[in-house]
Amino acid sequence: MKLSAALRALCTAALAAALAACHAPLTQHAAANDKPASSPARAALDSLPVHQAGTLSGYDRIDKFGTAWLDTTSAPGARNGCDTRDDVLFRDLSQVRFRDGSTCVVASGTLLKDPYTGRRIEFVRDRGSSGSLDIDHLVALGDAWVTGGRALSQADREALANDPLNLAAVSASANRQKGDQDASTWLPSATGWRCTYVARQIAVKKKYHLWVTPPERTAMARVMDACPSQPLPTENDPGVVLKKK
Repeated sequence: MKLSAALRALCTAALAAALAACHAPLTQHAAANDKPASSPARAALDSLPVHQAGTLSGYDRIDKFGTAWLDTTSAPGARNGCDTRDDVLFRDLSQVRFRDGSTCVVASGTLLKDPYTGRRIEFVRDRGSSGSLDIDHLVALGDAWVTGGRALSQADREALANDPLNLAAVSASANRQKGDQDASTWLPSATGWRCTYVARQIAVKKKYHLWVTPPERTAMARVMDACPSQPLPTENDPGVVLKKK
């Protein structure tokens, strides 16, 4: 039996539509698989709770986070007989010299490339240049307080304040400019360190069960999306772990 031209055309169109329907999901599935996977740091960001910031009421740096640079906390590298500030100076500076008779107190050294400004900074204790360097809390303690730190134990807050993961030797002027701001309102002017900076903040917030605010999460995601292979820093990473003296 011969089919009319119209019927043959109708059958051909129906067959083409059926084949297209069969192949469409495969094409869509392949396209979905082509999307790059999130970096470990971005995945960690996605796991953080998102809430509005609390208030600073009740916040006191010494009362809530301990005397500065305690060596008696549970932070990694603590209880080595040296205060945390000198531990971080020894880790981050080059050409370090200790004060005479001490294996703890850093007398001088060079920050070859400040993470916040990219500048070289010379440090000499007890001279004017010593004020050019600060040890910064990457997650500022005020920010930690309003994003869950209030609920931490005293021991955990003191560990957070002295954890090498949350500390870096940086330009004092840049640190003062930053203050207690989070990533939504302040990032280092040295753009090459922004991925590490934000990844370290994410790692600290994850470790200490802190949350991020909606604007902070948006800003962090924007930075992380520019660093598709950014790992999540850990306490054992070079550049984080304290050096042995």
